Amino acid sequence: MSTPPSLLMVNACIGTANFKKLYQALGYAVAAEWSERKAISLVRKTPPAVIVADFYHQTDFRDRLSNLESLLAAVQASPHTRILVFYEPAHQPALDKVRARLRIDAALAMPVQEAELRDILQGWMGQAAGDPAAASH
Repeated sequence: MSTPPSLLMVNACIGTANFKKLYQALGYAVAAEWSERKAISLVRKTPPAVIVADFYHQTDFRDRLSNLESLLAAVQASPHTRILVFYEPAHQPALDKVRARLRIDAALAMPVQEAELRDILQGWMGQAAGDPAAASH
């Protein structure tokens, strides 16, 4: 029996934590990390199949646009790790700027629709299992 693909929830404070049971029901081994620095360390040691993170823009950041840029930069070296972010619609302009520089595989506006989230993660689950027919988003 193969090991289930891992899913890392980062900064799970707004939207991501509400879906832990869904992640598990889809077959992901779920871990949560509140510290971006610890999440980066985990990603470098053992890249997860999926990272789900809450994205937010803060105007008081001087050297970056969001809470996730350091993590996203670290994940770029792991091309098989899929990145899904939840964001407030008001933060769309900042998200677009970050996406222009760093890979984000999918972004869902809050409130997240569970069916849409399930479709994305099921597609990625198929890819993680080596299913060439799995849909990509």
